[in-house]
Amino acid sequence: MSRRTRFSQAAVAVTVLALAAVGCGKSSTDSAGGGDSTSGKYSAKGIGLAYDIGGKGDQSFNDAAFAGFEKAKAEFKIGGQDVEPQDGESDADKTQRLVTLAKAGYNPIIGVGFAYAPAVKEAAAKYPKITFGIIDDATIKSANVADMVFHEEQSSYLAGVAAAKATKKNHIGFIGGVDIPLIHKFEAGFDQGAKSVNPNIKIESQYLTQTPAEGGFSSPDKGENAANGQIEAGADVVYQAAGLSGQGVIKAAAEHKVWAIGVDSDQYAQAALSKYKDYILGSALKNVGGAVYDLTKSVVEGKPLTGEVRGDLKSGGVGFADTNPKYKAMADVVAAVDKAKADIIAGTVTVKTE
Repeated sequence: MSRRTRFSQAAVAVTVLALAAVGCGKSSTDSAGGGDSTSGKYSAKGIGLAYDIGGKGDQSFNDAAFAGFEKAKAEFKIGGQDVEPQDGESDADKTQRLVTLAKAGYNPIIGVGFAYAPAVKEAAAKYPKITFGIIDDATIKSANVADMVFHEEQSSYLAGVAAAKATKKNHIGFIGGVDIPLIHKFEAGFDQGAKSVNPNIKIESQYLTQTPAEGGFSSPDKGENAANGQIEAGADVVYQAAGLSGQGVIKAAAEHKVWAIGVDSDQYAQAALSKYKDYILGSALKNVGGAVYDLTKSVVEGKPLTGEVRGDLKSGGVGFADTNPKYKAMADVVAAVDKAKADIIAGTVTVKTE
């Protein structure tokens, strides 16, 4: 029987660690913890985590997952292994990665990103006693799989409100990593939020690539070039949903002394982006770390989550980071974002997904 739940509020406080990028195909293992649950029944080796394109060190999506991984290991005193992606890998490569983790005794095992859907489906069928999780995909209907998804459009709406209130030119931009339905949700929410403030605002829009294999989520140079183009066209606030490529967007914004809006993690707080932080207005958060933590907690406690597990504004599964003091000083911007959040939670505003 599947169970639907929201991500825990406590998990929102997970702090993403600043990391150096790890070489492709590598993994790190920490099996120091034995791993007894509060009920004394947990006997797995720990948590297995397989990263998406861009890998650990992206200061965004993958690092958010790593933060949840580290928090779960520490709190439950369990071991863990996290594994990097390889360039140009196939679904078979991903499947083998998950199967290797299963054979080694890890539980749960989580694929970070929708690209793991075929691999999770196959591995979960082979190992029905192990709980598998996948981030950003809701297509796998299995008794031992948790589909961990989000209302990205809601946090993106808040980003749009912030951008439209902060712009001095009534001209903003959106850069998506790959032209796919998942990233369309980010754009749709952003556009709607911005136009709720100013229906006539000008919005630049660009997708870096058509497919993930072309590097849309893993090429900071592509992000930087796209942002330079939008800024030169007149945009003075640029929102990116582009994974590792987003670092290039933030760099370009800082060099032009205009605002960037981050994604997934609180990118203002990332050490690797610290030299650009004065130009990071805020970030549209997606609590990937909380999802990883919550699934691990459910397995450790002997009550594994399965089925669709969706995070939204009400549950804290998505949100908008306000850690930049310059943002906090913009009383009108903060008030508009807070009101938009309250309206979405109350149901008086419904955010579009396309």
